[in-house]
Amino acid sequence: MIYWELFLAFFIPGIVGYGGGPASIPLIEYEVVQKYEWISVNQFGEILALGNTLPGPIATKMAGYIGYEMAGIPGAFIALFATIAPSLIAMLLLLSLLLKFKDSPRVKQMTAFIRPAVAVLLGVLAIQFFQNAHEGAGIMHTAVLGVGSFLMFEKSRLHPSMVILLALLYGAVFLS
Repeated sequence: MIYWELFLAFFIPGIVGYGGGPASIPLIEYEVVQKYEWISVNQFGEILALGNTLPGPIATKMAGYIGYEMAGIPGAFIALFATIAPSLIAMLLLLSLLLKFKDSPRVKQMTAFIRPAVAVLLGVLAIQFFQNAHEGAGIMHTAVLGVGSFLMFEKSRLHPSMVILLALLYGAVFLS
């Protein structure tokens, strides 16, 4: 049963998560944290942070890790396959249509309408992470990490993996 649940938990976000990893992250979070309750929101945040430090698509890294944690190597394989299966099927079935209409203004307009929904989903996920961080680390540490990360990203253009590494160091020094 766990294999089927793993497949569904990653296949469904792959189908409805139009826009790639960032669009799929809140959907994956719903499946693995809220629906199946395999991990907590804090653990999901840690997996997301770890996945962001590694190269490659975030959804596949998360699927492999969570699948492995839930059901070992077969679980990792099933979750990883479920993540890429919707795109693989769509590419095989719709390749000719995609080539025919790739420059269509209507297709571009539809894509533009989907972006705000993705932004809202990511915003809700960020708010949940901040609420959990506030409960676990306190308002001061959450503010320092949040403002510090924002400034490092936006002002000094530091690479995201370096910001995550610095946040991990901060946590090791001040929160352990």
